[in-house]
Amino acid sequence: MIDLAYAMGTAPGGGAGGGAPVNPLMQFLPFILIFVILYFLMIRPQQKRSKQHRDFLAALEKGDEVITSGGIHGKVTGLTDTVVTLEVGQNVRIKVERSNIAGRKPKAPEKSATE
Repeated sequence: MIDLAYAMGTAPGGGAGGGAPVNPLMQFLPFILIFVILYFLMIRPQQKRSKQHRDFLAALEKGDEVITSGGIHGKVTGLTDTVVTLEVGQNVRIKVERSNIAGRKPKAPEKSATE
């Protein structure tokens, strides 16, 4: 039984594994790589979309046809810093937050004369 205890002693060199010391940078390299991949696949595209939406909202003008995030289609009839007035029907106007404008109303496809 005593022979077995000597066989399980520490390895020469004093370390438990007996290998060379590990560089701390190599230990964090997988985390750094995961962050870089997440940045280019998720964070950067979201920031780009957000900037495009801010630029779109800043460029809104009277007469633009837009869609709100709730799905309401309307024509811009009034603008302030935070509120947009939309005409959604004949003499029907609503006020919505500027941030709730999702985008421009897509153009309807033109019908050709052959149809």
